[in-house]
Amino acid sequence: MAGSYFGKNFTIQTFGESHGTALGVVIDGVPAGLALNEADVQRFLDRRKPGSSAYTTQRAESDTVEFLSGIFEGKTTGTPLAMMIRNKDQRSKDYSNIADKYRPGHADFCFDEKYGFRDYRGGGRSSGRETIGRVCAGAVASKILGELGIKVMAYTKSIGPVTIDPARFDESLILTDPTGMPDKEAAKEAAAYLNDCMSQKDSAGGVVEVVVKNAPAGIGEPVFDKLDARLSQALFSIGAVKAVEVGDGCKVSAARGSENNDAFLCEGDKVSKKTNHAGGILGGISDGDDIVLRAYFKPTPSIAQEQETVNADHEAVSLEIHGRHDPVIVPRAVVVVESMTAITLLDLMMDQMHARMEYLTKMFG
Repeated sequence: MAGSYFGKNFTIQTFGESHGTALGVVIDGVPAGLALNEADVQRFLDRRKPGSSAYTTQRAESDTVEFLSGIFEGKTTGTPLAMMIRNKDQRSKDYSNIADKYRPGHADFCFDEKYGFRDYRGGGRSSGRETIGRVCAGAVASKILGELGIKVMAYTKSIGPVTIDPARFDESLILTDPTGMPDKEAAKEAAAYLNDCMSQKDSAGGVVEVVVKNAPAGIGEPVFDKLDARLSQALFSIGAVKAVEVGDGCKVSAARGSENNDAFLCEGDKVSKKTNHAGGILGGISDGDDIVLRAYFKPTPSIAQEQETVNADHEAVSLEIHGRHDPVIVPRAVVVVESMTAITLLDLMMDQMHARMEYLTKMFG
């Protein structure tokens, strides 16, 4: 299967299936000498693991990380860093009734068309559990960025029709409220909406917003490897993401140039902007302002309502999806969006090292 790699300098390859023995990631390009331990990674994994609230699948997985290579005496060695998480609570029998049926909203039909075969136990590689490897890599990338003073912060912006109010933003709620919303009132409304969806055997979608603070200006390549292009690819590679926005996003199409342009100004010897409609990226290159992105997630396709579909013999059938499924993907996807953003930004920052002769001279001269 092609396409399990991402990155050019800081590269990741994820492996494993939802109901296989284990999942994980191999990361290459991690600088030697980074202090790193299991707890650094586990903090990230705990944010996406199942069974953590009423709004996540009740699959009981500890998602405990194991380092396989690339660490010696608590520091990275510069060699490939491999991490693994074992599956322990698979219930493959929950999927036996859909072995030959194509679930609406899932990739079942597409996998059969592409490979002539599919792993029907939870979706195999197309399962949300594949993101475990991304989160492990995101923990490493975030630690490196943190050493450089860069902070990547993602949170739930909306669930269904409920959207947070920036005036009530409380960062502490991102890691403590089951919705991942940094707005106590909006979180209560979202919880009520989700309870209603669950009572009707239905699901919900939503939006994850991510903000990068203190990213330097000049990151990103101006043609095919634009920062916003690479970030969009990274976020679109997450299952269930159907749209990505940068800055004002779709709103710019209705604005005038005089409204959308961000005026430049000088604060001491630093160039900054009065506004940030661009979301911190101009011409595919970071401008030094906050980088602002949004990923739009569709409702969880696995619902217990009876649905019309066809089977592998192209016969019309109906099905009800049983088992343990998230009524909303968004809260657990927050850390995945954060991780993919960190991985992409770090990868392009490493490109910056050869953007100017003076950088090479400083390193090797």
